Amino acid sequence: MRAVDIIEKKKHGHELNRAEIEFLIRGYVSGTVPDYQASAFLMACCFQPLTPKETADLTEVMRTSGDTIDLDGIKGYTVDKHSTGGVGDKTTLVLGPLVAACGVVVAKMSGRGLGHTGGTLDKLDAVEGMRTDLSEQEMAKIVNQVGVAVCGQTGNIVPADKKLYALRDVTATVEDTALIAASIMSKKLAIANQGLILDVKTGRGAFMKTLDASIALAQRMVEIGTLMGRDVMALVTDMDLPLGKSIGNALEVRESLMTLQGKGEADLVELCAELGSRLLVMAGKASSVEDGRKQILRAIEDGSGLKKLEEMVVAQGGSLKSLHNQKIAANTVEVLSVTNGYVASMDALSFGHAAMKLGAGRETKEEKIDLEVGIEVHKKTGDSVKAGESLATVYYNRADRLEEVKSQILGSYTFSASKVAKPPIILAEVTKDSVFKF
Repeated sequence: MRAVDIIEKKKHGHELNRAEIEFLIRGYVSGTVPDYQASAFLMACCFQPLTPKETADLTEVMRTSGDTIDLDGIKGYTVDKHSTGGVGDKTTLVLGPLVAACGVVVAKMSGRGLGHTGGTLDKLDAVEGMRTDLSEQEMAKIVNQVGVAVCGQTGNIVPADKKLYALRDVTATVEDTALIAASIMSKKLAIANQGLILDVKTGRGAFMKTLDASIALAQRMVEIGTLMGRDVMALVTDMDLPLGKSIGNALEVRESLMTLQGKGEADLVELCAELGSRLLVMAGKASSVEDGRKQILRAIEDGSGLKKLEEMVVAQGGSLKSLHNQKIAANTVEVLSVTNGYVASMDALSFGHAAMKLGAGRETKEEKIDLEVGIEVHKKTGDSVKAGESLATVYYNRADRLEEVKSQILGSYTFSASKVAKPPIILAEVTKDSVFKF
């Protein structure tokens, strides 16, 4: 078998078999297949799209290129949630404990933030003592004890994706839907959960900017998971405006606590209820989505979700005192409206970049972030506003880019003299059998 023959076959639109994909990918990871041949293969995939079977085979080969977590020591039906990334997305910190409080086992592997997209592990770093570098045995013990745990990826999770992504970034092959889906799902399926719900973001602050493109990506990922024997479905959700009201690590932990205490923003509560209800149905703990939604909301009302978060933090070495008393930057400044009327639109991506300039995000994986800084949003699309009223509060430790940040936040808003409807957060549902637009 030769790499050049495999590339030639794909170039002419013929379906590759599992052995051919494995030969090429394993060879690239080991160094026997050079960069230029791997690049040619990726470009061939862009011009001759991967079939569902090829995409599933590529995902499986990538998934098993390094360490996997089999969860054999965990009792019960295990679930996970994956978001394609957004601004102010602290869903895991709220959803995981709520689902666990409803009797479903949550074994979550999360990552760190890069660019305008925040990472769950960075948020958890704001809790003193909190460990996310759990071994498989430690994770199983905590999940069996508490019902939920969040761990980070080991250094050898899906090395094929690390190498292929770096290559795609410099060969103009990043945006192919099948390659994106294989990249995401290889990492998510490296941990052997039985059920998975995907939160596919769409809009200004998301990787996929249009609803149709986001649905296409969701379909591919659901297709892959189904072919690989997992229960998978997706919701396509809005990311034109930030989720909730906080952007920044400690601020988002504080907002997560407020949400579990029944003081959450409507969009964040709705998203967690919709995602959580479907996980409960998937695990056989709810008879319908409506029943699941009621259970999730009840777990907020009775405090059982908050209790699960506290139990998880303690089990992973974190301080409850730190959890409930987040260190937030003491320096603040308000971004004031210059007009009367209504917020017509927002640019979530611009908010994310503003938070990154404060130090809340990183532009390279090695960059250190400031957990204390960020933005608290007071006015969102559909809200009325008066001139001089605060649109957002900026929490900062360094003032060198403060004026730039304030200007960027103000420029992220557009206003209208007439009333504007609040946009929906759930835009579509994708299952193995259907696509439903709300």
